[in-house]
Amino acid sequence: SLADLPAVRLNFRYEGDVPAPELPPAAAEERNQAVQTDFDTNRPGEILDRTLTSPNKQRVLAIYHLAGDLPAEFRLDMYTADGRLLSKVTPDLMAVHFPDTIVWSPDSANLAFVAMVRGAQGERPEGQPGEGAQVTAPTPPADVNSNTNTNTAETADANTNTEPAETPAAPAQPTPAPPVGVLTFRTEQIYLCDADGGGLKPLTQTEGLIYFYYAWAPDSSVLLALAATAREWQYLQYRADEKGEVFVPVGRPRVVEKTGRERRLDDGLTAVQPVWSPDSAKIAAAFDSQIRIYDANGTVPTQAAVPLRNSLLISSQAYDLQQQAKLGEANVASAPATPQSPTTLPDPNTLVSFNPIVSLVWSTDQIINFQTAFVKRMKVEADSVTSYARWHRIILSPQAMPANQQ
Repeated sequence: SLADLPAVRLNFRYEGDVPAPELPPAAAEERNQAVQTDFDTNRPGEILDRTLTSPNKQRVLAIYHLAGDLPAEFRLDMYTADGRLLSKVTPDLMAVHFPDTIVWSPDSANLAFVAMVRGAQGERPEGQPGEGAQVTAPTPPADVNSNTNTNTAETADANTNTEPAETPAAPAQPTPAPPVGVLTFRTEQIYLCDADGGGLKPLTQTEGLIYFYYAWAPDSSVLLALAATAREWQYLQYRADEKGEVFVPVGRPRVVEKTGRERRLDDGLTAVQPVWSPDSAKIAAAFDSQIRIYDANGTVPTQAAVPLRNSLLISSQAYDLQQQAKLGEANVASAPATPQSPTTLPDPNTLVSFNPIVSLVWSTDQIINFQTAFVKRMKVEADSVTSYARWHRIILSPQAMPANQQ
């Protein structure tokens, strides 16, 4: 079993330009109508942004904001599938960031999200409360059952024919109070709660680090994450704004356990989301033209690098020549005058299809699929470019044991 084999004991075989892997369809999350009805009926001034249903369909997370909240700050509540409010997940002074990355564990036992102190970054839009101000929900309509109301039957004149008022309806279920005493930080940290929205705690507590990507192991035991320093984040965001590009964060991969223990796997920065092996034993991350495989278990991180630059250069040269032939340009002047021997690597500057790794898919225990492409994401969508997207794969196998160790 490859799960029991250290990463450094793996062999690999490269296969270039293979069909794209079959991926499960990315079904759009349909908004839970019962939760939406509760917001429309009982929660004026609160805007439901989306709902996220647990894998077992028993719980529904409501992601919402108040009218006075910053655009990038959100709040969380937990509901039952039939629209009954169970708990308020986040405290009033906590702001959830990156709502698209919120994820249920595969076993539906826990929910992970990223949050920080509300209003700690950026400036409030004009006309909104100042930085750090606490925004409260609008005052709800007066409760018809409040003791301040006068019972018509008790105040009616006994000599009049005034009939008593109808018995008011039973009071609505009281709104759960938000949690208190939860640590918050001035940079985005990973938080964990249980399926009922309780037990909220920060998994990471490294002030100054921004955690922006996290993924559950298939067995729901641990999280894989990417994090960058606030200084790195701000610098890269500034550079992207200068060029008119969409900011794409980069981070260092790490493992975060439910106990809060954290192990950084690598000092290298990557913008490619790392992936778990299907057996939850290993992690793969991509750095330009190299894939690194890490053993997820153990106290000391161990890894094996899979160098792919030479293989990608050779397959890119063949791909470019095939594309030229399809266009009837096999004999253009830019083609090599003499055939290159297999031992001669082509110049990467002459290959249009030689590009970095942009995505990973660990489809089976033995196969890691990866895509290379030229990607340029601009704030003006018409100027964005994605070209020469090609799929490749490496097939893993165990190294042969030396004769004296068999």
